[in-house]
Amino acid sequence: MTPSSPAVAWTDPQREADFNAWLGGIAGAQGLVPATLRPASADASFRRYLRVDTVDGASRIVMDAPPDKENCQPFVHVAGLMRDAGLLVPRVLAWDEPQGFMLLPDLGTQTMMEQIQPDNPAANHARYLQALDTLLAWQLASQPGVLPAYDEPLLRRELQLFPDWYLAQHRQTTLQGKDADTLGKAFDSIVKRCLAAPSVYVHRDFMPRNLMIPAQPGSTPEQQLGVLDFQDAVYGPITYDVASLMRDAFLTWEEDFVIDITIRYWEKARKAGLMDFEDWHSDFGAFYRAVEWMGLQRHLKVAGIFARLTLRDGKPRYLADAPRFIDYIRHTTHRYRELGPFLQLIDKVEGFEAASGYAFGRV
Repeated sequence: MTPSSPAVAWTDPQREADFNAWLGGIAGAQGLVPATLRPASADASFRRYLRVDTVDGASRIVMDAPPDKENCQPFVHVAGLMRDAGLLVPRVLAWDEPQGFMLLPDLGTQTMMEQIQPDNPAANHARYLQALDTLLAWQLASQPGVLPAYDEPLLRRELQLFPDWYLAQHRQTTLQGKDADTLGKAFDSIVKRCLAAPSVYVHRDFMPRNLMIPAQPGSTPEQQLGVLDFQDAVYGPITYDVASLMRDAFLTWEEDFVIDITIRYWEKARKAGLMDFEDWHSDFGAFYRAVEWMGLQRHLKVAGIFARLTLRDGKPRYLADAPRFIDYIRHTTHRYRELGPFLQLIDKVEGFEAASGYAFGRV
């Protein structure tokens, strides 16, 4: 570790002592150099990731997941499923389950997000097609009853984050009367549309920040992407992960690029037999509308989560991206007649003038 490497901070001295004892205990067998420990990354949960070098010049990742706040069992379970599906995911090298310490391979230091050229969509085409191949391999391995169901109660719990956290806590707005009815009807429509889709394995946060560029020298778009942050995977709508990929929490594309990549997903999925539902096999428009409705559920949920992360968990950088989700929400609700009142409600909350001229052509 160089002198400029940031130190690993601990708020609990006992946990720090337990961690150092655990790391020291496995260092010999795993070939680790504990003195090189440094921060790697953190996510929106209470997990964080540290990097430590090995005696042969490589590196490993350490997950620090306090057991009173994080359950690592789903991570281990889903990692096994993904590995069986042929995906590049971390395998568990060592795990102190009671204390929430885990040693993992290092899939690299660069995410797909860090390679994105936002001003040049065409330059990102190959990476997005690579991401689609990863997604399809995951979906083709799907089996019912293996992962938790993305069912109506879960969809509704997620949607409720929007009024509970974004509206009530962030916007200081409690809906009543007609406005509450409007929200309820919109949520009913969203849940109905989402549940109509066929079910597959759902990563649930499939986007460039969670896809890793292979660490090998001279890596090319033909090499497999690594997959991270998959512990919340469920069995649910096939539309979810492609909506997550193309309507990113931290990156906005023009719709022509979104449609381009989504069509390519649809074509690949159709060849793989995943579009054998109603008229989806022959009608991309029908599938795309379903993706929009699923994306709307995600946007409402994430707006609520980002407000909660800021207001409850002290992570203000997330709420800075909330306007992106309001734009996604307004863009989608503008297209569908039955969501017109909901769009007006959103505009009122956000202080926009009432939208006019709804695009009724795609209902």
